[in-house]
Amino acid sequence: MSPQKDREASQSDRLPFEPNRRKKPAKTASDASKNSAPEAVATRNQPKSRSAAGSDRSSSRTIPEVVSKRMVRRMATLSGVPFGLAISTFFASYWIVTQTEFPLPHVAVVLVSMGFFGLSVLGLSYGVLSASWDEQAPGSLLGWQEFTTNFGRMTAAWRSSKQNE
Repeated sequence: MSPQKDREASQSDRLPFEPNRRKKPAKTASDASKNSAPEAVATRNQPKSRSAAGSDRSSSRTIPEVVSKRMVRRMATLSGVPFGLAISTFFASYWIVTQTEFPLPHVAVVLVSMGFFGLSVLGLSYGVLSASWDEQAPGSLLGWQEFTTNFGRMTAAWRSSKQNE
């Protein structure tokens, strides 16, 4: 595959809010001589103004509001339901112990509630990764295809950052 096609394929796989990965050019001696000390001090003391290019760059690095709301909705559902079940485990076990003759072991209550709390934590992660990160595509109800896509992107980012270190 040619470098141009490879670059186009990698850009089409990228998200609109994903930052570009560019390597900084190495400084040369001529670059250092161009920047004199008084000019460097003067530019350092001036307040930084937001340019149009700077605001575009920062806005392209933020998660769009549509995607963010989609993630929060999924996280609240997939984490909130198991969390509510974990809390209701205590009330249900109290009712069982006080209203019936059934001796409910304390370990059973702890294990069941810990299981639901664990599912709640997993629901947070799955809620973020199962949401569609594309602004125009709402994604599916369960989000398994989006999860596999987003998990692949995340592991690829981890591998590339590990290689860059």
